[in-house]
Amino acid sequence: MSRPAADIDVHAVTEAEFPDWLRALNTGFLREPAVSPEEAEAARERFASHRLLGAFDGGRCVATFRSFAQELTVVGGAAVPADAVTSVTVTPTHRRRGLLTRMMAQDLAAAKERGDVVATLIAAEYPIYGRYGFGPATWTTEWTVEVPRTGLDPRWAGPDDGGRIDLVDGAEVRKLGPELHERVRRAQPGAVSRDEVWWRVSTGVVRLGHNWTEPYYAVYRAASGEVEGLVAYKSDDNWHDKQPHNTADVKWLIASTRAAERALWHYLCSIDWITKVKSGWRGPDDPLPLFFPDPRAARITTQADWLWVRILDVVRALEARTYDGTGALVLEVADRLGLAGGRYRLEVSPEGARCTPVRAEGADLSLDVGELATLWLGDESAVRLAALGRLREGREGAARLADALLHTSGRPWCPDIF
Repeated sequence: MSRPAADIDVHAVTEAEFPDWLRALNTGFLREPAVSPEEAEAARERFASHRLLGAFDGGRCVATFRSFAQELTVVGGAAVPADAVTSVTVTPTHRRRGLLTRMMAQDLAAAKERGDVVATLIAAEYPIYGRYGFGPATWTTEWTVEVPRTGLDPRWAGPDDGGRIDLVDGAEVRKLGPELHERVRRAQPGAVSRDEVWWRVSTGVVRLGHNWTEPYYAVYRAASGEVEGLVAYKSDDNWHDKQPHNTADVKWLIASTRAAERALWHYLCSIDWITKVKSGWRGPDDPLPLFFPDPRAARITTQADWLWVRILDVVRALEARTYDGTGALVLEVADRLGLAGGRYRLEVSPEGARCTPVRAEGADLSLDVGELATLWLGDESAVRLAALGRLREGREGAARLADALLHTSGRPWCPDIF
């Protein structure tokens, strides 16, 4: 007989409970449940500064939840403190008992108390997180490039702009990557911070599974010698009838200039025996296809929602970003968890923004806090959401004004999964 949900304890995971928490995490993600001592030690290093919650039924972990400190870049280049949510699982035997709701409420309340402006996550399943006030704020696209069709010169032997591409090892990536990434993410709304452990995990110093194989790493240096791009990629070994049909699979690619991007993609398409390149997760308006004489060589193989955002502080969130236009809106924000709801007057111009809680004024737009998150980074259209019934106009033309103020010419993008 199942224990009542109230008898299942939700609390911060202790050191003694950590191996059982890892086993529950693996079970929830359909991985091999067993955790070796080496894997447990690697996970301890990776999660050392993270906040771990678990639900325990009779001393056994049956649900997992993890969050950690993060910075999120907003429109204009400012960074706001975020509560990054991940490792969310519920064991199949304990579904539909409100365990996720309890863990999420506890974590979001703590994040609000700490002063985090937003919470973030990458949603494995679309329908889950809207009920907690999250909304999809960025999208991602993956391309598969048919190399013979690109029209690139097969005799290409390196950049013609004075730059150069070199293969490096993981140690060099750990030296060069963090500074480059800081430059890239400060210029990209939707990008998030990477700590030292991220680089250690991504270069194999910290290994959380059995299947680690080292990628190839290539760095692009401009003519000045400055590092402007890095890519990590793997390849398969696929031959038919004595002909190569190999695929280069990009794990991540970051670049601070279009010249670096162009050179790295051209490099990947010039590798002997490579006939396809899988781009990995790119921004939905990434110029990748336009780097080729024949853009049709790159076909979209995946397009999906990516970074979800939950606004915890409406005033700080709306004041943190920049705006190209001038205008004012009164927003009625509904929040079923009671963390960020209320009525706010937003006044913006290219010089800055002011957001003030108000009571007397009628609302120009009424929307859920999740819909506000969807609009906040500039990717979605308020007019489209109004047509779908996902927000309501209190004043005619308010949705068009919201688009003029909030929408951005470049789309936000989060290069990371966490």
